Amino acid sequence: MPINYYIFLAVALFCIGVAGVLTRRNAIIIFMCIELMLNAVNLLLVAFSKMHYKALAANQPDAGINGQIFVFFIMVVAAAEVSVGLAIIVMMYRNTHSIDVNFLNRLKH
Repeated sequence: MPINYYIFLAVALFCIGVAGVLTRRNAIIIFMCIELMLNAVNLLLVAFSKMHYKALAANQPDAGINGQIFVFFIMVVAAAEVSVGLAIIVMMYRNTHSIDVNFLNRLKH
C-alpha cells in the first residue's frame, strides 16, 4: 500500500483531534482527542519506519524497527499522561461536581 494513504489517514485523524480539543468543553473528550492526535503520530512513525525499512533492508538486518520503538515509548508516556489526567479530572469533579473546562477559568479570581 502506498505511503500516501497512511499520510492522508494520519492527517485526517490529527485534524479531527485538533478540532475536538479546540471545540469541546468536556475534559474527558479533550483527553480522548489528545490521544487521537498521538495515535495519528504513531501511525506516521510506523508507516515511515516501514518505508525506510524497504530502503535499508539489504544493508542492515535490524533496520526499520526504530519507528516501532518510538511508538512503544510514546504509548507508555501517553498511558502515564492519561492516568494523571484522569486523576485530576476526578479531583475536579469531586470539588466542583462538573467536568466542564470553562469552569476552571473561574478559579483564577
